[in-house]
Amino acid sequence: MNVAVLVPVKAFAQAKQRLADVLSPAERRRLAQTLAEGVLAVARDVPLFVVCDDEEVREWSERHGAQALWTAELGLNGAVDDGVRSIAAQGFDHIIVSHADLPLPASLTGIARDGTATFVPDVRRDGTNVMSFPLDRPVPAAYGSGSFDRHCDAARAAGLRVEVRADARLALDIDVASDLTHPLLREVLPTWLPTIPVNPFTQQR
Repeated sequence: MNVAVLVPVKAFAQAKQRLADVLSPAERRRLAQTLAEGVLAVARDVPLFVVCDDEEVREWSERHGAQALWTAELGLNGAVDDGVRSIAAQGFDHIIVSHADLPLPASLTGIARDGTATFVPDVRRDGTNVMSFPLDRPVPAAYGSGSFDRHCDAARAAGLRVEVRADARLALDIDVASDLTHPLLREVLPTWLPTIPVNPFTQQR
């Protein structure tokens, strides 16, 4: 398969608003950028694209080896769909779409399966952290509450074989404060987040 990876990245200054009770604006910005850099790093050997509508993110993406696709005023779903069409037009036949806030993305590029739509739900089995599908039968982006079921239904309606990947690490994302208490994050939390209870460095202060 000729596979590409697509990552939608929000302006860092606007990211992680639901962590406002535990993190300062500067910490939220830094966390969003750190997580996104981790996702791009694991996909560095695959053609990599970022959809964005922020000039800082566009420049950051290109520094990290990704081709930035400008998608202003389209919203998340419109931006992903537009990015998918652009990537298909470049001759790729399969795509992996990943959220940018996965703290443990190491297995990201291994989920693509020929002729199959693969979905990794979040830990609540509500959202879709990662999805992969053939570009001749694209799955429309339907992010938001309940997106996992919507994406699976759309793939089946397109006649695709559907695989649900139970990947405990890819299922982790960081949206709310309780996400930061997951045991698997003890080894990867940035040491500059002193307000996070599971950060081992917090206990030393």
